[in-house]
Amino acid sequence: MKLLVLGKGKTGSIVADIARERGHEVVALDEHDNAGASALTPEHLRKLATDVAIDFTAPDAVIENICACARAKVNLVVGTTGWYGHVSKVRELVEESKIGFVYGSNFSIGVNVFFEAIRAAAAAVPFGYEVKLIERHHEQKKDKPSGTAVTLHKIIQETSGADAEITSIREGDVVGTHTVLLDSEFDTMMLVHDAKSRAGFAAGAVRAAEWIRGKKGFYEFRDIFSEMK
Repeated sequence: MKLLVLGKGKTGSIVADIARERGHEVVALDEHDNAGASALTPEHLRKLATDVAIDFTAPDAVIENICACARAKVNLVVGTTGWYGHVSKVRELVEESKIGFVYGSNFSIGVNVFFEAIRAAAAAVPFGYEVKLIERHHEQKKDKPSGTAVTLHKIIQETSGADAEITSIREGDVVGTHTVLLDSEFDTMMLVHDAKSRAGFAAGAVRAAEWIRGKKGFYEFRDIFSEMK
């Protein structure tokens, strides 16, 4: 498969490496190669014969990249966060252009299993438990709270109605740690996911690209990760 990786940052670089290890041809573009989605013209993407693009760029670049890939009819996996206020409009665009699209606040398989664990744990809230979320990331992370924390908050709210407090910490080179505390007068539950490296995010994104090849539709990673190989 021919993959176009948008972003040569810490995660994007690992995505490209893992994709090559899995036997794919990879072209990678950074912000200088693709300013304002300038490299994502239909003509250029046809020349590259791109099967799927994978975006790990920045919140201020991702919407232009999505629009350009939709115009070019190229399927897309988006690991960038910080743009979720535009999800409804992006869904409409994806459906109109009839491409395949997968997005997620976190492409780690472990985190997506963690989401399900939190969904189960949130059943305790009606019995007097208060919920708090704590997320720690590296100093360069641009969105706050993290997309993963936003997803956890949404899961807890959907499951229990609770509006969990989120504390965001930015320090050092922390890859990503998410802690959910459920506290009552009788006991405390603490559930933690701690990423050891960015390789888990990258591997999940490549598998998502393999899954979405040839498909149409708008998907969230946490709803389809169990179907992947």
